[in-house]
Amino acid sequence: MAKTLIAYYSRRGQNYVNGDIKNLARGNTELIAEMIQKHVGGDLFEIETVEEYPIDYTECTLVAKDELRRKARPALKNYLDDISDYDVIYVGYPCWWGLPPMAVFTFLEHCDWSGKIIRPFSTHEGSGLGGSISQIKKACPGATVKAGLAIHGADAARSESAVVDWLNQNL
Repeated sequence: MAKTLIAYYSRRGQNYVNGDIKNLARGNTELIAEMIQKHVGGDLFEIETVEEYPIDYTECTLVAKDELRRKARPALKNYLDDISDYDVIYVGYPCWWGLPPMAVFTFLEHCDWSGKIIRPFSTHEGSGLGGSISQIKKACPGATVKAGLAIHGADAARSESAVVDWLNQNL
């Protein structure tokens, strides 16, 4: 039986939700990652940066946009040095300007993806998956990247049926 990893980056605190800034106790992507784990099992791994993003949403977007412009690779608090035990890896992220946060690329570029199946999922406020799938393919040579799932962030807490449908289509 395939061993599964669910690796995700999620933002708690101030988030853009349906045109307003709201304070979220748990990030939208984290909610989806937990739904996936509930239905397929596996290990959860939260991608966390050493230097945390500003709490203020607007300040966070300025930092994140600068990272994107520079193609920065922020240091992570923890790394998975060996993913050889995993066959299927779900990679989750909020979609920022059509891409995962740069910290997700730090994670992706740190691993050997040879022979792995990646199932991307994102939360967003309008961009869907953006250009993230093609960028994940570039960052993960040797992996098979399957169809992704995009969940509108404001609907994340109510999206379990959409998550299950996607999981069932991709098993």
